Amino acid sequence: MPIPRLIPTALAVLLFASPAVAQDAPGWSFAIHGGAGVIERASLTPDQDVAYRAALHRALEAGSAVLASGGTAMDAVQAAIQLMEDDPLFNAGRGAVFTAAGRNELDAAVMNGADLTAGAVAGLTTTRHPIAAARAVMEQSPHVMLIGQGADSFAASVGLEQVAPSFFFTERRWQGLETALRAQNLPIPERPAGVPAAPAPGAMAEVAPPLNERKFGTVGAVALDSQGHLAAGTSTGGMTAKRWGRVGDVPVIGAGTYASNRDGCAVSATGDGEFYIRASVARDICGRIQAGATGQAAGQAEVEDALLLGGSGGVIVMDTAGRPAFALTTSGMYRGAVSSSAPARVAIYGDEALRP
Repeated sequence: MPIPRLIPTALAVLLFASPAVAQDAPGWSFAIHGGAGVIERASLTPDQDVAYRAALHRALEAGSAVLASGGTAMDAVQAAIQLMEDDPLFNAGRGAVFTAAGRNELDAAVMNGADLTAGAVAGLTTTRHPIAAARAVMEQSPHVMLIGQGADSFAASVGLEQVAPSFFFTERRWQGLETALRAQNLPIPERPAGVPAAPAPGAMAEVAPPLNERKFGTVGAVALDSQGHLAAGTSTGGMTAKRWGRVGDVPVIGAGTYASNRDGCAVSATGDGEFYIRASVARDICGRIQAGATGQAAGQAEVEDALLLGGSGGVIVMDTAGRPAFALTTSGMYRGAVSSSAPARVAIYGDEALRP
């Protein structure tokens, strides 16, 4: 796979930082991402471009509705991510990619900046909203991370909706799995039970990127509420054709997800998980901010450090002043922001500023 081009730091600051205009600090602020990667204008049809922008706006509306009514940062993060988990456009929840064994295995994490509590789940197969399961681990268990069948059992025990594994199936992700397995000369598993029959050749008509899309479809959100508290959450289906119970950075607190009022940041990451874990990307961003860096500078420096290890991707960052930042080393990242003092704005491509 070609290495995505690096967005230079100076350019990233111009494109993604909040506008430098005189205005009061927002009473609340919210930002989201829907994955980063090789996302270029030539790879999306006009209808697909419109579909992604609409999906990002829906997620921003869900989070802003919570915050505008005085709700918590954690509630806003969960509301937006649950919406994206149900949207087949994203690699999270319904629409997640498949493992080499033909399963959807879902990971998620949340962190509360006010008290540094956190919850994470990995390898879920029957819980409809992994982000809700991660929050339940944080609030209703003595643990931080649960995995596999035990995590699903815990989620069911606290009343979270359970679904058949076929609920998460989408045809384009299955076709993507077959393509990946053929390229690796690995066997193709049988189609999962309870899913539609394979379509006839040429019958794929979903509004979605092409099957050779090269992106990290993780979704995430960061928020500052009217009480001055930060929160972060991230959810993903992981990597297409992953094997051996692979888990990436998303549920690893400090790698793909982190929030701390004390350090002044909330972070959700999307990218090559193995490298983000090794670089402890999310926690290091907060450390840079605590040491005096802006969210934009801290985020860009950290994803560039991960790139030096061999990984690529992006992050969203929120500080205690309500300033969102978007840093990436790829040609695109589905992203958006809204606050009590600024309307909802979204962007897809790396050379594009946020716009309504």
